[in-house]
Amino acid sequence: MEIPLYQVDAFTDRVFFGNPAAVCPLDEWLSDEVMQAIGLENNLAETAFIIDQGDSFALRWFTPSMEVDLCGHATLAAAHVVLHHLRPEWNEVTFHSRTGPLVVSRTPEGQFVMSFPALPRERVDPPEALLAGLSIAPTAVYGGMDYMAVYDNEEDLRAVEPDQRMLGTLDRRAVVVTAPGISSDFVSRFFGPKQSIPEDPFTGSAHCMLVPYWAEVLGRTELTSRQFSPRLGKPHTIHANCELRGDRVILGGSTRQYLAGVITLDDEEVARLSR
Repeated sequence: MEIPLYQVDAFTDRVFFGNPAAVCPLDEWLSDEVMQAIGLENNLAETAFIIDQGDSFALRWFTPSMEVDLCGHATLAAAHVVLHHLRPEWNEVTFHSRTGPLVVSRTPEGQFVMSFPALPRERVDPPEALLAGLSIAPTAVYGGMDYMAVYDNEEDLRAVEPDQRMLGTLDRRAVVVTAPGISSDFVSRFFGPKQSIPEDPFTGSAHCMLVPYWAEVLGRTELTSRQFSPRLGKPHTIHANCELRGDRVILGGSTRQYLAGVITLDDEEVARLSR
């Protein structure tokens, strides 16, 4: 069995920067065990699997340790593969996912714009493991798909030293920390030890909660965002333009393809993993 494999750096116009994701076009779904094994072998934050459905594509995402319901940068990477390789005549693709339809459009400048659902949140009492896992106490904590810890300023956010073991015991997918930005409307960091993602370079799905929150706080629907992380062993920052449009979050970004190759699997290996 041969499976095409693309690796794309998302939210960047330079290779080795942005947030890398793998994309595997399939004719039909492999077993969950095989797709999980591929996600682990790729050892990237996300591997996207896509299936051509004629006028749209089905989409699933796997981290090295689990399947997830929503991922932004791997959706951007999947759009790169579809609109550059599989359907270059298209300028828009709809992906059908666990979270519903996700639409990605190509701009005349060659960038991509994604439409994602705005996710709900509610203020909660911070769990002890969250406070123990963050070296600086936040001023407020919200719960949704992730825990969102809010800080008063960018300096405190950048100084946070996460305890990945403690954060990995929480009952939500991950922890996103956020604060007002110095050179952008807001800044964030993302810790996902339960997904084998200690710190993500840019998390589109987290912005589905971040953008509605900051739109409400700042009283504006068009916002600028920066997400901090270590990448290649040094500080790394990704900038993004965001918009809250009704119940949708709009994110834009560029992509650069790093590699194209083929995964070769023995049919017996696939059968053994699928048992």
